[in-house]
Amino acid sequence: MRISIYTIFTIFILQTSFYSQEPNFQNEPNVTNHRININGTKIEYSAEAGFQEVFDSKDEAIGSLFYTYYQRTNNKSDNNRPLVISFNGGPGSASVWMNIAYTGPRILNIDDEGFPVQPYGVKENPYSILDVADIVYVNPINTGYSRGYKDENGNIKKEQFFGVQEDVSYLAKWISQFITNQNRWLSPKYLIGESYGTTRVSGLAYQLQNSHWMYLNGVILVSPTELGMDRNGPVEIANRIPYFTAAAWYHEKLPANLQSLELEEVLAQSEEFAINQLTPALVRGNSLSNVERLKLTEEMEKLTGIDQQVYLQHNLELPFNYFWKELLREEGYTIGRLDSRYKGTDEKEAGDKPEYNAELSSWLHSFTPAINYYLRNDLKIETSAEYLMFGNVYPWDRTKNNNTGKQLRRAMTQNPNLRVLIQAGYFDGATTYFNAKYNMWHIDESGKLNDRFEFKAYESGHMMYLRREDLKKSNEDVRTFILETMEESYSGPAKY
Repeated sequence: MRISIYTIFTIFILQTSFYSQEPNFQNEPNVTNHRININGTKIEYSAEAGFQEVFDSKDEAIGSLFYTYYQRTNNKSDNNRPLVISFNGGPGSASVWMNIAYTGPRILNIDDEGFPVQPYGVKENPYSILDVADIVYVNPINTGYSRGYKDENGNIKKEQFFGVQEDVSYLAKWISQFITNQNRWLSPKYLIGESYGTTRVSGLAYQLQNSHWMYLNGVILVSPTELGMDRNGPVEIANRIPYFTAAAWYHEKLPANLQSLELEEVLAQSEEFAINQLTPALVRGNSLSNVERLKLTEEMEKLTGIDQQVYLQHNLELPFNYFWKELLREEGYTIGRLDSRYKGTDEKEAGDKPEYNAELSSWLHSFTPAINYYLRNDLKIETSAEYLMFGNVYPWDRTKNNNTGKQLRRAMTQNPNLRVLIQAGYFDGATTYFNAKYNMWHIDESGKLNDRFEFKAYESGHMMYLRREDLKKSNEDVRTFILETMEESYSGPAKY
């Protein structure tokens, strides 16, 4: 499961053809002007869509990144206006997800729970953070329209792009150049990353400070990965239970006394069980008596809706795949991985994993036509290149030097102004909310930075913003975070 947490869209990446042609896009960025009402305020803004090259250590161009840059044009406070630099994950995923579904000025035409509706397309986002900050959405190499340049043999230099630290290194250099080109050095700066993007921005916070001397005001981690922090063994197994509880609660599979509780109330019980009962028991392994095993699995059945016997058959370690197949098996459905509110159906009810990711199929249904329409019709982009929702970034170096969580801590210790907001969906089975909490508890085990972390959770999944209620809540949480961190930064010198 450790690798699959990073590889949110692995099956789709492997099925995607490897495109490395350079898009026939105009040399100068394309700028269009728009207006929108955000929280009752009329906002005028420009949208700049274009390319900026990537350079190696010899300052030779090795690729070009496609970006979309939104700037408020009325009531603009130039140097004091924050800039949010936004990344998605994968690691081979384009910036489409947060661009047209979360913080940007346009969102998908979907229903209030996040399911596809027709006609496809986009509509105004009345909760966008564009009222308080400008935003740039960045597509790393082989995502969106971004491509690496081919050498004389017709190959791109994969080793300079496809790895945890390689990704961080070239993107930090790109960001520094973008800030220079856009004259934004005096602006308060924020990084936001989703899924693998949290690994990316955690490393970038440290790299920008220590290689480019760019100090940030905040980092926002949306559905974070493990950030290089090892939690294999009993901790990793026990940490699954609160997510299992959340999904079972949503699908009404808990006993009546638990089902009647508010979600956060039942999760508090599940977390207590995972930490104080299951983790110590798993440490004991086969020294547990049969009576102790029965007592544990009885509680696990109550908290997760999965039969006690199933846990016994799995030696107390129920795989995620099996849970997604098992929870609604008797009803003939599977549940989604990235968002377990979504249901799928397989040819056979037997088996130990779903045939497909129900939630991802639903999202591609609406995102793909929307982004292709939006770029061409609203942003007036003309290119024959394919917009890669998922690009081939194989082979990706996932393990070497992945200490990005600790890099984030070091960036925070060096920068007294730097704060972190963590956002997670209760029904996310890929990067679970409880593992996000675990990250927060262990990034800085000294506890000295506790007051600089903030955790927010939502009754939805990996992309919590697809649910209308959580779109409003999550954007408001980001807006508040930006305003509060700015106020704190301007209130006095950066010192301990």
